[in-house]
Amino acid sequence: MSSRRPKNIPARPELLLILGSGLTVALIVIIVAALLIREHASTLQAAKRSTTNITQLINADVLRNVELYDLALQGLIAAKQRQDLSQVSADIQHLVQFDQSTAAPFKGEVLLLDAEGDVIADSSTLQPTARNFSNRDYFQAHIKAGQPALFISRPFKIHCDCEQVWRMAFSRRVTGPNGEFAGVAVATMRLAYFDQLFNSLTIGNGSSINLLNNQGILLAQQPLMERDMIDKDLSERPNFKRMLREGSGSFQAISAISGKERLYTFTNVGSLPLIVVVALSSEDVFAPWKRAAQLTGGATGVLCIGLLWLTWMLRRELRRRFRAERILSELAATDALTGLANRRILDQRLRLEWDRAQRSTEPLTLLMIDVDHFKAFNDRHGHQGGDEALRNVAQVIGSNIRRPADLAARYGGEEFAVVLPDTDAKGAAVIAEHIRSGVEHLPRVAGDERPITVSIGMNTWDKRSRMALEDLLLSADQALYEAKHTGRNRIVDAATL
Repeated sequence: MSSRRPKNIPARPELLLILGSGLTVALIVIIVAALLIREHASTLQAAKRSTTNITQLINADVLRNVELYDLALQGLIAAKQRQDLSQVSADIQHLVQFDQSTAAPFKGEVLLLDAEGDVIADSSTLQPTARNFSNRDYFQAHIKAGQPALFISRPFKIHCDCEQVWRMAFSRRVTGPNGEFAGVAVATMRLAYFDQLFNSLTIGNGSSINLLNNQGILLAQQPLMERDMIDKDLSERPNFKRMLREGSGSFQAISAISGKERLYTFTNVGSLPLIVVVALSSEDVFAPWKRAAQLTGGATGVLCIGLLWLTWMLRRELRRRFRAERILSELAATDALTGLANRRILDQRLRLEWDRAQRSTEPLTLLMIDVDHFKAFNDRHGHQGGDEALRNVAQVIGSNIRRPADLAARYGGEEFAVVLPDTDAKGAAVIAEHIRSGVEHLPRVAGDERPITVSIGMNTWDKRSRMALEDLLLSADQALYEAKHTGRNRIVDAATL
């Protein structure tokens, strides 16, 4: 057997292939992920712009209509404070008092209350029905307030034609000649106005438009997320607290009602204590992006898997190629009959070890081995028997060459050579004796009483030697010649010649 190391499959090309393929796949994934992240951000920005436009439209419409109600209240208060109005007829008085209220949309009642909360003027009739509203939140608020600012009440229900109708009230304080509290001017509006306004805007399924006051009371919502949501107090909700703190803007958060993520866009209605909130379902907002991401991700996954599969196939082909090249290399370096290294490899390795010995000054020994009386043996047993004998001798030689750097080779015909780097004459003599003895004790061929033996010539180079490589070969060959001519089946050291 040969003492040479088998060539392994080269790791570097395979490593470079895997590394290159892995980097390509990673780069593709990073690029696609970056594009999807950018598209996600663009989708979010588009949704924010859309909801901002909606809140601005609602803001403008609500502000305009609240101003109409405020003008009606201011007109009613101005008429109340005119001294000459008492001198005209009741019809004229009524017309002057409620002239501004006719323009207010979804108008309910427009009333003038005295300081006790009794109705003293009603837009719906010349003779107001005796009613008292001193317990209403807007009346109590104006008693306590020193400034005649517009007050927007909480939603309340009234019974009308066998159904309950939600309304809210706008009111202003009526001040007497000396600044005292003289009553309240109040106008009610049906919340159906907000339903109509919100329904005219398209926001998508799972989304809602909301109107709250700055106390967290829900005034209107379309569509209603739960029953009895109108007039519900949301002031303790984290989302409302953030809106109240920031004034306007957008953010994503979990809805306390639905438990799903939403995109909230909100703004104050002018200087009024009202907040418009558009809450879009994040699922609806990002549904197109998710579909595109799934399609892109799937295509990218198929591409990456295909690339990795091609890499694996190429790697397998490379391994096949390397194995084939290794086998061819071994065949080119191996003697076909004995399995030892051939003459070409012997010459290469001997030159290599010689150069290494010159640098390291470590000893180098060469054994030349020849099978004794082989021609006669071959004549007696034929070529098949001679080939079998050479294989047996080669096996003995190979079994005694154990170090990776050592080399056993067929030199030619029945002659062999062994290269022993870093081995002095004493150590080489031990190995040579093992080979000689091992061959001598090979089983004898049937019908032949004489054993197969070998003669060995050896030569050692060390740092004290002055010989060249050619001298090493020549001296070893001369020692072999001496061993054969002095009785065979023996070892001769060239140093003894």
